[in-house]
Amino acid sequence: MRRSHLSRLSLCAAAIGALAIAALAVAPSSAAEDAVVIPPPAADVPPTDGLQTAVVAGGCFWGVQGVFQHTAGVASATSGYAGGSKMTATYEQVSTGSTGHAESVQIKYDPTKISYGKILQIFFSVVHDPTQLNRQGPDSGTQYRSAIFTTSEEQKKVADAYIAQLNAAKVYSKPIVTKVGALESFFPAEAYHQDYLTLHPNQPYIAYNDLPKVENLKKIFAENYIEKPTLVRSVSN
Repeated sequence: MRRSHLSRLSLCAAAIGALAIAALAVAPSSAAEDAVVIPPPAADVPPTDGLQTAVVAGGCFWGVQGVFQHTAGVASATSGYAGGSKMTATYEQVSTGSTGHAESVQIKYDPTKISYGKILQIFFSVVHDPTQLNRQGPDSGTQYRSAIFTTSEEQKKVADAYIAQLNAAKVYSKPIVTKVGALESFFPAEAYHQDYLTLHPNQPYIAYNDLPKVENLKKIFAENYIEKPTLVRSVSN
């Protein structure tokens, strides 16, 4: 578990830095083996006019944001916190695992270019392992849980049905533990967390845990992949 931004970086460098660099030198796609090819959802949210919002959580938000910033049809992907109150929506507090928040990403997307179901397919396939409870990769705690925060009843029905579909198809060796619930509020994370994957591609944590996710997006969802990421700073400027 990390306690602060600086402690996370120091722990990563000390615990996995040398190992990650050595592993990448031998097998650059070693972490990419975690991706699972899965069928699309049998049901989807009908397309509507205007941008729609999806909010998902699946481990550290750096990688989740990075994947969706390389996804066609996504107008913005913002790292933040969901599941707790505004008073505790800070990185230092969320990192304690006691706030109810999950590190999450708010995705604004154009439903004429990408559907909600496709976003969920990418989320379950290349973003994270939905069978792990309260942990992803080297990170553990409730703030790293797998969750879908829905913004409409239609989203909830599609998400619940898709989880049931994937469990019935046994595409994973273990049951999906992803929690589906209504979004109450989303609070953007601190500025230094935004666009982190793009700004720090050589950081050992990113290189070993997150860049392979973007590579898997490119490989498995080639028609949905864009080379140039849609960054928070470019959208807000």
